[in-house]
Amino acid sequence: MTSIKTSTPTSLNVTNRTRLRSNIITESPDEQVCASVAQEEPPGKCDTGKEKFFPGVPDYLWNDWKWHFRNRITTIEQLSRFIPISCDEKLLLETVIKRYPMAITPYYLSLINPDDPDDPIRKQAVPSILETAMDAMGMEDPLGEKEDSVIPGLVHRYPDRVLMVLTDICPMLCRHCTRKREWRHGAWTRTVSEIDRMLDYIRNNNGIRDVIISGGDPLTLSNQQLEHILSKLREIKHVEIIRIGSRFPVVLPQRIDTELCTVLSKYGPIWFNTHFNHPRELTPEATNACDRLIRSGVPVNNQSVLLRGINDSVEIMTPLCHGLLKAKVRPYYLFQCDEVQGTEHLRTPVEVGINIIKGMRGHTSGLAVPTFVVDLVHGGGKVPLQPNYVLSMTDKELLLRNYEGQVYRYRNPNPETGVKTEMTGQPQSDIVESLLAHAVPVEKKGRG
Repeated sequence: MTSIKTSTPTSLNVTNRTRLRSNIITESPDEQVCASVAQEEPPGKCDTGKEKFFPGVPDYLWNDWKWHFRNRITTIEQLSRFIPISCDEKLLLETVIKRYPMAITPYYLSLINPDDPDDPIRKQAVPSILETAMDAMGMEDPLGEKEDSVIPGLVHRYPDRVLMVLTDICPMLCRHCTRKREWRHGAWTRTVSEIDRMLDYIRNNNGIRDVIISGGDPLTLSNQQLEHILSKLREIKHVEIIRIGSRFPVVLPQRIDTELCTVLSKYGPIWFNTHFNHPRELTPEATNACDRLIRSGVPVNNQSVLLRGINDSVEIMTPLCHGLLKAKVRPYYLFQCDEVQGTEHLRTPVEVGINIIKGMRGHTSGLAVPTFVVDLVHGGGKVPLQPNYVLSMTDKELLLRNYEGQVYRYRNPNPETGVKTEMTGQPQSDIVESLLAHAVPVEKKGRG
């Protein structure tokens, strides 16, 4: 088995970690090509996309995920070659990335409309001065992952599942990241000995049936490293399901290649959770990446994060979820943005998420409606939130409001099955006419 060559975070000081990160994103000859191309073709002069920002890059490089990773945009000076940024804004953003670094793949950059400062793709990737101006609000570790870490890198919160955090490296540093705290610690991946300790813990706890592989982004590891971990997990008989959490299909879909899919296909059942937040992220490259995973026997779920000015409306979430279903990806969760330092400007009131679900329910297939979830602070876990459809409930009947606002009386079955009850005076399921003074007539509809 190929050994996993990694560096332990506990053995690296801040200087060494910074050096490691700089090694990962050092400018290459390819990056110099990108810079010169961008200078020749100023933003706003042609259509957005690859041909606008990177017309000189040949397809064989554009289709190479490692080229994108090497050429990530990590400085404000680089960014200004592609997106108009004033001198004053440059100075402000320079201070932001000293605290919260930046990394954007060329692929994801190509999705940005440079002429729109409120572009929803830009807001997810480009730093904002509000990250530091409002970072007194929120918490460094709102979900209490450190508290629930049984050993470094292994979070055991729920009885039957654990979370393996294998690295803090991502292809893109999303501005709403839950683990934004890790950005200041430099680039690291777990050592062989640290991973062995995680595996030993899982091996010795028979109640663990579900293992989630996360980061950072675990697909920044090589296929050999991933296969080593997957094969060891599959040797543990009580581990039934392996899940991988990755945003590569969204920000760098070229990573989902034949070699990776071949590896994943060996160790099923593997479920893949990704993170589309806006319909414009559902490009042909992204949907093809999801298709490759699915054809390899790896189902794909989506976990959106509710973000202010990005997807905080029914008009955005509905086409996003429709597009996901067309791509054979299940809209799984819509997360309330976690209470993370440096993200307050992207957070919405909780009722925004509830109203989105209310606006979707009944107006599209139930398969297209994700579960809106708040992940509670201090490790309290996920709590699903729904519009208030239950107006009252007794042991005899419920009053329920449907998606049109109409109220129905619904008979509550007797819990003692088989016991005969007198029909006289028993509740009957019907529409409550007295509460429908302003309701539209009920139309007969087929069930989706």
